[in-house]
Amino acid sequence: MQRPAYDRHAQATGIVHLGIGAFHRAHQAVYTDDAMNAGDRDWGIIGVSLRAPDVAAQLGPQDGLYTVSARGAAGTRLRLIGAVRKPLVAAEHPQAVIDAIAAPATHIVSLTVTEKGYLRRPDGSLDLAAAVGAASLYRFVAAGLAARKAAGLGGLTLLSCDNLAGNGAVLRRLMREYLAAYHPGLASWFDGECTCPATMVDRIVPATTDADRAAVETALGARDEGAVVTESFSQWVIEDDFAGARPRWEKAGAELVADVAPYETAKLRLLNGAHSALAYIGLGRGHIFVHQAIADPDIRPVIERLMREEAAPTIAAAPGQDLSAYADALLDRFANPALDHRLAQIAMDGSQKIPQRWLETLAWHQQRGVHCPSLAAAVAAWVAFLRSGEPVDDPLADRLRAAVAGPDAMARLFGEGGLIASDWRP
Repeated sequence: MQRPAYDRHAQATGIVHLGIGAFHRAHQAVYTDDAMNAGDRDWGIIGVSLRAPDVAAQLGPQDGLYTVSARGAAGTRLRLIGAVRKPLVAAEHPQAVIDAIAAPATHIVSLTVTEKGYLRRPDGSLDLAAAVGAASLYRFVAAGLAARKAAGLGGLTLLSCDNLAGNGAVLRRLMREYLAAYHPGLASWFDGECTCPATMVDRIVPATTDADRAAVETALGARDEGAVVTESFSQWVIEDDFAGARPRWEKAGAELVADVAPYETAKLRLLNGAHSALAYIGLGRGHIFVHQAIADPDIRPVIERLMREEAAPTIAAAPGQDLSAYADALLDRFANPALDHRLAQIAMDGSQKIPQRWLETLAWHQQRGVHCPSLAAAVAAWVAFLRSGEPVDDPLADRLRAAVAGPDAMARLFGEGGLIASDWRP
């Protein structure tokens, strides 16, 4: 098993990460671990759970250590990650989170809080009432930045690693709205001192099961409550716009570029768009896992057409970016039988995901008078899912169920003034 090649206890913490779930531990923390293995120093991560204490309860007794199992056709590769030094639960230790952001050694605050964690209204603006709440990322970041300014310290790089189109610009705009409302004296300092680079993150990370933990225990000879299971593939594209120091993530394969948009759009519309379609169509046909749904001969052609004929034409590819090869690779990744990625996990928070995954593609084609049968089937499958009586894990769950209860469901969801803001109209 691969182990950290550096002395963990000789490394300071330079990153505060908000939303330390399985994805961060399988992605950004691995890149940071690799950077320190390559000789970088002082990039330990303080991982913050904004709400649930589960991850802190798993990692705290293990000194932040956990394993990542990368599963593929060639077998499983197990490694021990040492980058996470201290897990915190914001609700239990709010001042410790603020102090960590304000610490002189901190240079980066990264985020994986999911789409709903940005607390946007349907029109994209910040829900100011929700943003002042106890579990709000804005509350902690603003307090930490205010402390830095008062201490005469420089700003930070705020690094969104969530599946939002233009995630860096979105974070900057929403943070600016929060500061204007609640910390007006900090807004201009934030503008001059902090950056919010765009990123594209790509790695499939299913929720860890008890069976996964048992398999790791068999291989390791010790119980790992924080075990993470993922695929072998990983990609990270980052806009090279940092406010200060950063790890040399490129040593671990990250791509530092001037423009993330082509990579981000391809990922959102091909991978994420196909994933959501697989989730709702697959659940409707009784499948449980992604690899089962993509093996269904009635579903696979729908997904291929969605990626190649509907999503790909809407993307202005970067030089050397081969969208056809990307679609080929995605189909292979979806079919990986070693990875039990539950469709129900992907189906969560549909109202927050569907606009950038499906509706932007639909609007692009609608402006050209072109119909998209695969995406139309995906939208219909989502509506059927909302009507099915199955649990709906979504911040708008009650409003969605009410919207689809009558015959005018599509208009109530996607029409003028509907629940889902979009340029597309059914």
